[in-house]
Parts: sequence; C-alpha cells; structure tokens
Amino acid sequence: MTEAAADQPMEDHVLVEVTVPAPADVVWDALRDPQKIKHWFGWETDGLKDEIDFIFVTHASADEERRVVTFVGVNDRYEVEARGDGSVVRVVRSAPVGTWTDVFDGMIEGWISFTWQLSFAFARHDLQPRRTIFFSGPPKADQLGRSLLGLDAAPAKGEPWSGPLGPDAEASGQVWFTARHQIGVTVDAWGDGLLVVLDQPPTEKKPRGSTMLTLTTYGLSEAQRADLQARWTVWWDERFENVEPGC
Repeated sequence: MTEAAADQPMEDHVLVEVTVPAPADVVWDALRDPQKIKHWFGWETDGLKDEIDFIFVTHASADEERRVVTFVGVNDRYEVEARGDGSVVRVVRSAPVGTWTDVFDGMIEGWISFTWQLSFAFARHDLQPRRTIFFSGPPKADQLGRSLLGLDAAPAKGEPWSGPLGPDAEASGQVWFTARHQIGVTVDAWGDGLLVVLDQPPTEKKPRGSTMLTLTTYGLSEAQRADLQARWTVWWDERFENVEPGC
C-alpha cells in the first residue's frame, strides 16, 4: 500500500464467506497448522509446503483471541467466527474508500476457491488428506472451461447435477458453490471429490482468456488416480494450450 493510500480512510469488503460444520477452535487450527492447511489450500505441487509457510507462517500475523489472521504486504485477512456448533469463515479486504473495483483479480479468485475448498474439506471429509490434479492455460478456441464442461447452465448452489463432465461420460454430484468467475461441483466418482473451474475473461494479453481446473479426490487408488489424470490430460490437451498439470 502506498503512503498516499495509507492516509485515506479504509473500508472492508467481504471477498468470500462460508459456513463450516466444525467448532471455531478446530477451524482456527486448520488456518494455523501448516500440516492441516495443505488439506484444503491450493493444490499439490513441489512448492506447496514453501508457499504455505510463506503465506501463513512467515508473512502472517495471528490474533488468537479474535481468531483473525492478517497477511504481510496485503490488506487481506481471514476471520473465524463461532456460530452455534459450527463456524463462519470469511476473507476480508480493506481498501481505501472509493478505490474498490469489480474487475477480475487473481488473488481474490484464489481466496474464493481455497475458502470453499476449506468448507468442503470439513463438511465432507473431516479435513482428511486429499489428492489433487491441476490444469491451467488458455483455450485453443473462444470457449472457456465452464462452458466446455457444460457447467455454465448448472443448477443453483446445493442442487444435485448429473451428466457428461469432460472425459467422464457419466458423472454426478452437487453444486458446491457458484461465483462470478468460477464454480465448484462435487463429483461422486472421485471419492466424493470436488472440481473447481475458474475462468479468467479475455484480456489484451490473453485474448481468449484462461481456465484453471482443480480436481480434488479422496480415497482413490494410485491406479484410479493415474487413470483419472490420463483421461483429463487428453481432454485438456485437445482444448487448451500451455498445459501446467499439477502432480
């Protein structure tokens, strides 16, 4: 933040807010323990541990009493609020009054994806270990991931869905969340997993836009996971450039 901005009055904007069916102290621990953070944050990469340490340990400040984590160098914070037997988790951004814009922001979209992944990990899997597959890149034609996957006409949040999903001719699950630029759907066949589709609209640098897919799986054997990754890699390579699969 610049010195000029520091002198301006600030206002808070809730970037994402979810309910989590777990006590606030348990959820707070999942925001502070790096071994637990990896069960919901991001996706599997060789650098995930270092990224978690950088964001949540060396560049974070925690208010244990209020259950608030603030991050060095940005005006974003995680808040955990007890509500009945469960919790509310939100990410809040403070910005100078009048400077807020509604343009695509990669950091905001990341917070949205990861916070819904946190909610899912608790609600469906009690924060158990997961495996992920990740793809990112621009489409070869003027059609982004949500449309290519047939999810632009998905039911409302919480509703069941079924039908073809990428290379999987038959799939089913539930709409976990929807946001302006992304959607998350559960996938029964992935051990009650989760697919998050994030589409970046076209820009001057990316005239066709870009898509990120995060496939979260639970309980699959190595052979099942390898087969899943192989199927989706073929599907992806036919439709997208600059493939960057996660491990």
